[in-house]
Amino acid sequence: MAMDSSLALSQSDQENLLEELGVFKIQGRDKAGRKVLLITGKHFPAREVSVEVLKKYLEEKIYPKLEEKPFSVVYMHTDVQRSENLPGISTLRSIYEDIPINVKNHLESIYFLHPGLQARLFLATLGRFLFSGGLYSKLRYVTRLEFLWDHVRRSEIEIPEFAYDHDEELEYRPMMDYGLESDHPGVYGGPSMDNNHLSLYSMRGIA
Repeated sequence: MAMDSSLALSQSDQENLLEELGVFKIQGRDKAGRKVLLITGKHFPAREVSVEVLKKYLEEKIYPKLEEKPFSVVYMHTDVQRSENLPGISTLRSIYEDIPINVKNHLESIYFLHPGLQARLFLATLGRFLFSGGLYSKLRYVTRLEFLWDHVRRSEIEIPEFAYDHDEELEYRPMMDYGLESDHPGVYGGPSMDNNHLSLYSMRGIA
């Protein structure tokens, strides 16, 4: 099963792409001394990597580095584009179900950096049903980098410049923290939407 029907890369090329882009990194520790799995959503090539290759990559390159010990996840949603970086709901579910039980059990917290309104709505409405085993209860929204440092060791985590740029933008557009403005670059306004339209749009954004 592929994330996009137009896949043209070989399996090895897809694996190399994930490695080169640095989508998944074991980097630093949280304040409790646990390892941190850093996931950079903007770097994830959802239209170029198949589900099978992603599962194999995680199984061979990432899970062993966690050493069957408690760990935390920092997921950066900053500047994620649904057309380029987001797999479909069924893909997310398939990936989650394939995570070994010992890895799931050792996951302590997920720090979701720079969540947009669409992501919040999706997780609030479907997260509990899609992700079993108490994963949803481990989710922590982090709207600013300054709040992330309350949970992870700042000196040990390498955050890309675009995340700092987004934080700076929030200083001038604080309503973005509450999802009342678009969090996509270059889009600063638009017609108001009723709740039904908003919910529908949020589902399209994740699917």
